Amino acid sequence: MEITFIEKKYKAAQRFKDVVTEKLSKLDKYFAEPATAKVYCSKVNKTEKLEINVICKGVIFRSEVSGNNNYENIDLALPKLEKQIVRSKQKFIKGKRKAPKGADFEFLAEAPDMELPEVVKTKIFDLDPMTIDDARDAIERLGHSFYVFLNANTGKVNILYKRKDDKLGLIEINF
Repeated sequence: MEITFIEKKYKAAQRFKDVVTEKLSKLDKYFAEPATAKVYCSKVNKTEKLEINVICKGVIFRSEVSGNNNYENIDLALPKLEKQIVRSKQKFIKGKRKAPKGADFEFLAEAPDMELPEVVKTKIFDLDPMTIDDARDAIERLGHSFYVFLNANTGKVNILYKRKDDKLGLIEINF
């Protein structure tokens, strides 16, 4: 697996890079083609953040963990990645989803069967046109972590969401 380290306000020691490389190489058993990984290391105040993106033929697996120590973070991030890979394999095998165009996605190792969560609730609502400021008021008033609305300025469906830093993010959907 080809691994790239990207450091933001954090200097990763060679020992840490070696540990990450060794642990990520264990994921190679799931891929027929060589995968690439980008490891983002950053530090904000006293919190260290580790983000790992594994890409194999157009399919992306991502894990993000924050904590006091990036050596502990790697042990938390790897099971998340492995779970995503196993779930993805099962979806393709069961035929529920098709691989992305040109991905020719193939797994090598057999993984234990994991059941996907069941959809237990469905909500239907009408999208009324509103501005981003109106959506900001609605998300605060309702106390939700996200809010879907029809942007009155663009005519497109947008999603306003609360970030971990208590700021808001906006997703603009093209269809």
